[in-house]
Amino acid sequence: MALPKLRWRDPVFWSTALRLALPVAIQNLLISSFALVDTLMVGQLGDVPLSAIGMATQWAWFLNICQFGFCSGATLFYAQYWGVRDVKGIHRVFGIAMTAVAVISLVFTAVCCFAPQWAISLFNRTPAVVEQGAAYLRIAGWSFLAQMAVSMIGALLRSTGRVKLPMFTACLTTAINLVLDYGLIFGKLGFPALGIAGAAWATAISAWAGLVFLVAVSAVQKNILIGPIREFFDFRLASLAAYFKKANPVVVNEVAWGLGTVVLNLIYSNLGYEYYAAVTIVRTFENLAFALLIGLCSACAIMVGNSVGAGDIEQGVAQSRRFVVMEPALAICLGGVLIAARRPLIHLFNTGGALSEVTYASAVIILILYSGHMITRNIPYITIVGIYRAGGDTATGVKYDMGCLWLLSIPVTFLSAYVFKLPFPVVYALMLMSEDYVKTWLCIRHFKSWRWLMPVTEEGRTALADWKAAHNIV
Repeated sequence: MALPKLRWRDPVFWSTALRLALPVAIQNLLISSFALVDTLMVGQLGDVPLSAIGMATQWAWFLNICQFGFCSGATLFYAQYWGVRDVKGIHRVFGIAMTAVAVISLVFTAVCCFAPQWAISLFNRTPAVVEQGAAYLRIAGWSFLAQMAVSMIGALLRSTGRVKLPMFTACLTTAINLVLDYGLIFGKLGFPALGIAGAAWATAISAWAGLVFLVAVSAVQKNILIGPIREFFDFRLASLAAYFKKANPVVVNEVAWGLGTVVLNLIYSNLGYEYYAAVTIVRTFENLAFALLIGLCSACAIMVGNSVGAGDIEQGVAQSRRFVVMEPALAICLGGVLIAARRPLIHLFNTGGALSEVTYASAVIILILYSGHMITRNIPYITIVGIYRAGGDTATGVKYDMGCLWLLSIPVTFLSAYVFKLPFPVVYALMLMSEDYVKTWLCIRHFKSWRWLMPVTEEGRTALADWKAAHNIV
C-alpha cells in the first residue's frame, strides 16, 4: 500500500513550523552575526589578525560540535518525551547531557588558558599569527562553559515549544558583543584599544551575561528548566544506558565529523594564512545563510519527534516529507542570493584596503563554490539531523558522515593540495564534491526506506507496528 499523496495545504503544519522555525532562525542569525561582527572588525586590522582569529575560533567551533553531539542525543528524548509530557524524563536527560558537556568545556578552557600557543600552532606556525591567536584564545577560552550552557538550555526550551526566550537571549548577547567589540578593539566609548584581545573580552563578557539572563528569566517564568534538583541528577543506570545508547552514535558522529573538518582546516591553513583568511571570510556568510536552514531543521526535529513519540506515525512521516523538500529549496534560494551579491559581501571585509589581493580573490571564488553546492550540503543535514535523529535513528548518520568525510573528502583534499598541488579554489571545490554527492544519494535512499523510524516511547513503538502493517512496510 502506497503512502497517501502529500498535501501541502495544511494550515496547522505551516503555523506550527513557522512558530518554531522563525525564532530559531532569528536566534541563529544573531549568533552568526556575533561571529560576523568579530570577523568584520578584526578584518580591519589586516590579514594576520583575521587569520589568527579564524584559527583561534576553531577551538570554540570544535567544542560546539562536541556539545551538539550530546545535545542532539538529548533532543531526541526531549521531543519524544514531550509528546507524552514526561517532564521528569526530560529533566533527567538534561542533567546527564549538561554534566557531560560541562566536563568537556572545562577541558577545552584549560587548554586555551595554559597552552594557547600550542593550540594555534596546530594550524599555522607563522610567529605573528601564533602570537595574536594565542592572545585571543587565552581570554576567549573563559567563555566556553557559558556558551555551551546557553546552547544546551536553548535546545531544552525549544524542544518543549519555548522558542522565544533563547531568541531574546541571543539578541542580548549580540548587542553586548557589538558594543564591546567596537569599544575594546578600537578604543572607542571610553574603553582601551586592545585589538584582537578586545574581541576576546567582548566574547567572554557577552557569553556570561547571556547565561545569567537565560537562567534568571527561566526562574521567573518557572519554565521546563526549573524543577527539583534531584530530577536533574537522577543518574540511574537504566537512564544512563538509555541515553548513551542513543547519544553515543550522535556524539561519535559529531566529534569525528568535527575532527575531519579540523583536518581540512589544517590543510587549508598550511597552504598559506591568506587562503585561510579567505576561508574565514566565507565561513561568516556560510553561517548566516545556514542560520535560516537551522531554523527549518530545528522545527523539523521538534515536530517529527513529537509526532513519533506520541504515536502519530502518519503525521510524523507527512511532516518529514514536507521538510525534506523545503530545506533544499530554501538552500537553492540562499545560494543564488550569495552568488549574486558575492563582491559587495566580500568587500565588507576590505573597506580599508587591509586585505591582500590573494585573500580577496580567493574569498570571491570559494563563496561561489560553496553557494553552488548548498543543496547537496543541506539534503544530508535535514535528513540526518532533522529527520533520522528525531525518528530515533542515531546510527545511520555516523556511517554516512564518516565514510564520505574520512574515506573520500579528506584523502581527495590532501592529495589535490600536497601531491597534485592544484590551485586552492580547485582544492576547495574537490572537497565539496567528494563529500556531498555520494552522501546526498545515500541519505535520500535511506529516507525513502522508512527505517529511520525508531521510537523511544512505548506509544510510538506500538503505533509504528500498526503503521507498517497498514502500509505493507517490512
